[in-house]
Amino acid sequence: MALTTPVAFFVFNRPEPTRTVFAAIAAARPRVLLLVADGARADRNREAERVAEVRSIVSSVDWPCEVFTDFSETNLGCKQRISSGIDWVFSKVERAIILEDDCCPSPAFFRFAQDMLERYASDRRIYSISGSNFSGSTTPSGHYFSNFALMWGWATWRDRWADYEVDPEMPNEILRRMWWNRPIAYLYWKRIYTELTSGRIDTWDYQWLLTLWRKGALTVRPSVNLVQNIGFGPDATHTMNSEDQMAMMTAWDGDGGLEEPPDAVQADNTRDMVDERVWARINWKSILLMKFPWLSRLK
Repeated sequence: MALTTPVAFFVFNRPEPTRTVFAAIAAARPRVLLLVADGARADRNREAERVAEVRSIVSSVDWPCEVFTDFSETNLGCKQRISSGIDWVFSKVERAIILEDDCCPSPAFFRFAQDMLERYASDRRIYSISGSNFSGSTTPSGHYFSNFALMWGWATWRDRWADYEVDPEMPNEILRRMWWNRPIAYLYWKRIYTELTSGRIDTWDYQWLLTLWRKGALTVRPSVNLVQNIGFGPDATHTMNSEDQMAMMTAWDGDGGLEEPPDAVQADNTRDMVDERVWARINWKSILLMKFPWLSRLK
């Protein structure tokens, strides 16, 4: 497959997962590669050396490719580095496949993302393409639509990203509209966005999820998982438990079977419930732990 869609690769300070994911990108041989890197933190021992090693890895492009770089000399943090980096990506290109240093895609992911970006380019009901599926299915059966814009390997268009707000106001009305008949889910997301708008959560991705909910838009998802998260462990920012169920998920690499769309452009609630259980962990325990973190010390 000729990968004509630009690929944006976000890296920081982890050479080994970066090397693995970069090898997958190199095998796909995109014609345009955009590299975004955060700067080292001054108070972290030898982090500057690891940052330099990572930048050396991703700069070793040995196939015909137009390369753009946005390397920060200071540490911006997760929220500002990734959001500003995606802004920069879409100042250069109209659409992009986006990967972080711990999201290892199968070749099928690149085919799927490129095909879906083309198929839904003019359909404003669709804002995002995701490579994740947490159902455990290994049999491809087309693709579906979801309320959840997951970012372990994803893609979108410049005109959709233009609606993104890195610092949104507390979205009470949106949450009530989305989850009015699901009180546990409502309380879960209310706690998430309370922590986000107060600054206690330093991230960028819940804001993208909120962008889709605000617009009443959907994400295209494959019927099998196409991206493996290889970053679980103590050096991760958010995925620190290497025994997590999601750390064991592999990426399917078949050929075809993902092209067939569902009959209607609406969220597949059955599959979204799987996301709520496996990915978001929406339950009373999660809500209580977010509000009272000290409860985690109790058996």
